[in-house]
Amino acid sequence: MAWSLADAKALLAVIDGIGAEGLAPADYKPAALRAAIAAGEGDALNEVASKSFAWLAEDLRDGRTPMNARVQWFAVDKDVDVNPTDAIMARALDSHDIAGTLAALNPTYPDYAVLKDALARTPRADAKTRALIRANMDRWRWFTRDLGEYYLMTNVPEFQLRLVRRDRIVRTYKTIVGKPGKTATPQLAEEVENVVFNPTWTVPQSIVVGEGLGAKYVNNPAKAKRDGYAVTTLPDGMMVVVQQPGPNNSLGMVKIDMPNPHAIYLHDTPARGLFNTVSRAYSHGCVRTERALELGMMLAMLKAGKTPEEVTAISQSGKYTKVPLTSPMPVYIGYFTMAKDISGQLLTWPDIYGRDAPVLASFAQPRQPKTGQRTIDEKVEAIAAPGL
Repeated sequence: MAWSLADAKALLAVIDGIGAEGLAPADYKPAALRAAIAAGEGDALNEVASKSFAWLAEDLRDGRTPMNARVQWFAVDKDVDVNPTDAIMARALDSHDIAGTLAALNPTYPDYAVLKDALARTPRADAKTRALIRANMDRWRWFTRDLGEYYLMTNVPEFQLRLVRRDRIVRTYKTIVGKPGKTATPQLAEEVENVVFNPTWTVPQSIVVGEGLGAKYVNNPAKAKRDGYAVTTLPDGMMVVVQQPGPNNSLGMVKIDMPNPHAIYLHDTPARGLFNTVSRAYSHGCVRTERALELGMMLAMLKAGKTPEEVTAISQSGKYTKVPLTSPMPVYIGYFTMAKDISGQLLTWPDIYGRDAPVLASFAQPRQPKTGQRTIDEKVEAIAAPGL
């Protein structure tokens, strides 16, 4: 695209000041752009300015951190689809508002601005803190810029879930997340499709066979019923054990279903005493949610048109009931080791899964070209059990 000297100088000014957004000016070749400006308008300036602009726009829109440094990142950012780089550049050059067009790519979630302010206040001598702030600013860029009017946002290291409307917290809920290692909770961006009241739980074969649960119940249906299980033997001999609805069900009284390839969802738990512990990384990957029944009832009213009387009757019926949502409720599972807590205070949390190190290391290296990859290649272990 054709760049005027004025637009190229405006781009250079943005690059020179991009440290305020937690990015490094050197990544966007300011020396080469300065030399091209000195040489005047023409093909050389067009090429250099376009490349610098594209790299900066991509990092502001999608995040600087390469996919190979995003551990268990499976949240597809749709911003590149709705706001492609060429369209951003054309808009900037047509309006001659280079700075404004690039600033419009910044995340809108309030935490990003809080982190930006913290970066401005942190002395350059405190390199460790500044690096952590920059890494967590970038994590907001990994998500879609517009999170929606209503959405659920959980921050794994904080052990908290928020119900949010227009970026303002409506309710908060303590969470229990995956144990470090193979059952760590991944980072996702999904949508709630159903709220299941009085859910059943199909016991994984690792427990049915491996722990002998099937053999325990298959010839004793009366005991299975007393213990809250139903056992079916398939023609091929496979035993299917389903835990029936009830207060002792491993999923509790409600399951908030957000279909995804990793079988991760939000759910209640009968072991509610664990919410009183400080570091709550006990599950097999799913997010156990405090007051999940309250949350499920709210979702059924907000997004399925149910009345308070209807959801109360459904929840108290004791019967398995799936309530499909008529409009989507986005769910974001993030991993921020520095962010505002539920009271609005900027805090840091322990890096329980060790995900900071690769992000910090990537910032210490030159910028990597974008590959077009949208999620990481890493696989998540299948869930063995809710984990009581």
